[in-house]
Amino acid sequence: MRAAVLGSGSWGTALAMQLSRCGHSVRIWDHDVDRAKRHAEAGENIQYLPGVSYPEGLEVVSDLEVALSGAEIVVTAVPSQAVRDVMGRSAELMAADTRVCCAAKGVERGSLMTMDEVLVEVLPNHEPSLLTVISGPSFAFEVARDLPTAVVVAGTEERIAREVAGVFHGGRFRVYHSTDIIGVEMGGALKNVMAIACGICYAAGLGMNARAALVTRGLAEITRLAVARGANPLTLAGLAGMGDLVLTCTGDLSRNRRVGLALGQGRALSDVLEQLGQVAEGVVTARSGRNLGVRLGVDMPITEQIYLMLYESKPVPVALDDLLERRRRSELD
Repeated sequence: MRAAVLGSGSWGTALAMQLSRCGHSVRIWDHDVDRAKRHAEAGENIQYLPGVSYPEGLEVVSDLEVALSGAEIVVTAVPSQAVRDVMGRSAELMAADTRVCCAAKGVERGSLMTMDEVLVEVLPNHEPSLLTVISGPSFAFEVARDLPTAVVVAGTEERIAREVAGVFHGGRFRVYHSTDIIGVEMGGALKNVMAIACGICYAAGLGMNARAALVTRGLAEITRLAVARGANPLTLAGLAGMGDLVLTCTGDLSRNRRVGLALGQGRALSDVLEQLGQVAEGVVTARSGRNLGVRLGVDMPITEQIYLMLYESKPVPVALDDLLERRRRSELD
């Protein structure tokens, strides 16, 4: 197939490389003209994935219309808060039957929409069944290096989800499919908040017991929010839930975990994000996910404390005490 990947960060580049390895004709779009030229000439993403060469035939372009020309599948891998703008500009440049797969993980500020809901709104000529999402435990650097990975593609119609999963599936990249698009989206978005919590926990020297508790109870509140949105709770026990959560909370390549580590060491959030140089989706999702929980009346104590630490400068020891002093309850509540 002819594929366009919008977004030349590490994740977009890794997915483009996987599509190219599967035999598809792939163009990566980068909004930065100079960077697109440098990457095209170098034959690799020298900024985010240095030392990993593009497969032969993969193109890097800075013109959105050129990137989308003739594309049969479009993968949006820009940061979640840019999906509305980029896909809104893309709407008139795509055929109405183009498959669209969103690789961004987050909840939109203000509207509190998941990414599939944003796509439905900005792509009015597309049938919602043509819109899918891809998620799961997948560090971009490892996907780019063709290390074994398993993810899931979700859409409202099984036939389309299966078809798009098949486009990505190949070699060491195993792709499952699902019709629980809300469950997959919520798992992919909220796990980033829990990764920040785990980074703080580690840096503060709270021990492995505390980290295991955060991961487990974090999954519980992600599941509560997802189910409140209509998800199947079993989805959160799968790749986009527990799988992605464990990877992001424990892996050294996790940007969100690195943010937590720095915050736990007492550094200011603005300094941490400036040094990171990439988007850490959990920082925005801590606010939008917390607000969504408030709107739906869902208890999300870990997300609430991360929100307070990020946006209201709540000290780590105080946030920890407030979590531990909560009223005891049944585990399954």
